[in-house]
Amino acid sequence: MSLDFSSPAFEVIRNKNKCIKCHICERECANNVHLYNVKDNVVNSDDINCVNCHRCVSLCPVKALIIKKYPLEFRENANWTSAAIKEIYRQAQTGGVLLSSMGTPKPFPIYWDKLLLNASQVTNPSIDPLREPMETKVIIGRKPNKLDFDAKGKLLTKMPPQIKLRVPIIFSAMSYGSISRNAHKALAKAATELGICYNTGEGGLNKDFYEYGKNTIVQVASGRFGVHKEYLNAGAAIEIKIGQGAKPGIGGHLPGRKVGKDVSATRMIPIGSDAISPAPHHDIYSIEDLRQLIFSLKEVTDYQKPIFVKIAAVHNAAAIASGIVRAGADAIVVDGFRGGTGAAPTRVRDNVGIPIEFALSVIDQRLREEGIRNQVSLLVSGSIRNSADIVKAIALGAEAVYIGSAAVIAMGCHMCHSCSTGKCNWGIATQDSELVKRLDPDVMYKRLINLIYGWSYEIQEMLGGMGINAIDSLRGNRLMLRGIDLNEKELDILGIKYAGE
Repeated sequence: MSLDFSSPAFEVIRNKNKCIKCHICERECANNVHLYNVKDNVVNSDDINCVNCHRCVSLCPVKALIIKKYPLEFRENANWTSAAIKEIYRQAQTGGVLLSSMGTPKPFPIYWDKLLLNASQVTNPSIDPLREPMETKVIIGRKPNKLDFDAKGKLLTKMPPQIKLRVPIIFSAMSYGSISRNAHKALAKAATELGICYNTGEGGLNKDFYEYGKNTIVQVASGRFGVHKEYLNAGAAIEIKIGQGAKPGIGGHLPGRKVGKDVSATRMIPIGSDAISPAPHHDIYSIEDLRQLIFSLKEVTDYQKPIFVKIAAVHNAAAIASGIVRAGADAIVVDGFRGGTGAAPTRVRDNVGIPIEFALSVIDQRLREEGIRNQVSLLVSGSIRNSADIVKAIALGAEAVYIGSAAVIAMGCHMCHSCSTGKCNWGIATQDSELVKRLDPDVMYKRLINLIYGWSYEIQEMLGGMGINAIDSLRGNRLMLRGIDLNEKELDILGIKYAGE
């Protein structure tokens, strides 16, 4: 029998003078951390199971619980850190690949925080968004080279398929199976009321959600789960997923324990079977192959849907993006290395890919230099945390952004990094019917609406402060950005000047 060297990551501290033994913590914890001892009339804690999701702390009526990092200390070593040692213990015990959820926690530079926005003063007066019109609407899709009108001003040019967003935000791809039915419904309802879109992810679209089709982006990934003609025509746009920021070059995996009757029917796979997406699309090995798939999807939708192509932010992203435009895509989605996910190999999540800020800058510049920037919209994702990140992304060249982690946090996610277990205590990343009930879609969709409304107001204030009254006027306007705590090479890649210049 192998010796288990693992130790708890967190310690549950219970104030026994406050605890009223109400059993709420015991009932609410899907990880069986809290255990009531009838004989001694005391509630004990099995710390090894705690993931620090805060459910018990939040719901304790007398606030008798505190969760802290487990105090076990290894000898100090800058190279062999506690995390590195524990990971070796885990793999020596199991022989498996380390899996992690959400985005990388490593302290890489966050370049959004090293970018500063410009502000108007005297010669270019600011605009008050409370009293003057401010346009936040964006149109996603291919733009014609020119517009032709008749003598009466009627548009003669046939416009390519596009989607309109009231604000430059889309809820990211999170598949049905990786997140719960109630979480999907909250995203769909919020997108519809906000006049934006949400993305199905690679798990197909449940029949009950077809009513939200005008605000839905349906995804075609390598596994082709749930993909059929009705599905493709149900959405406002189609996204071909080539890669994602949390695991570039890696396929997807939904554990069989998350594949119940409903998910099985939606994904068109057997109940209880693992849904494994191959790393590559087995019909795409060149830009020409991608072009064929794009036009096949356009054919099946009668050329009425814009086609997106999603890639991970990697070192040659600019050249890849150029090929995607020439393959006929209407929009490119680029996902940075901080992007969230339900599960990714830890080594890939923490060591592959590049910051979205760099990828966005070089792609926008490359497409401009080649004279094809107008042929495609550019969307970015990968840890967009607030409205300032959005404004900076647009100034670097994006039309809009995807938000995933921010959206699930708005619905109650506490970033406990245990999505792959299916035991999400907040009812988000789970298919357990009892846990799913904990997330009320009619409550959570309103929280999502509140979040986007708040960000929209802040975007308008920042635009007004720059003397700009339309979001389109900011796109690619890098004169509105300055860098701080950046070296010359970083400034050159971002295409901006240093603060004070």
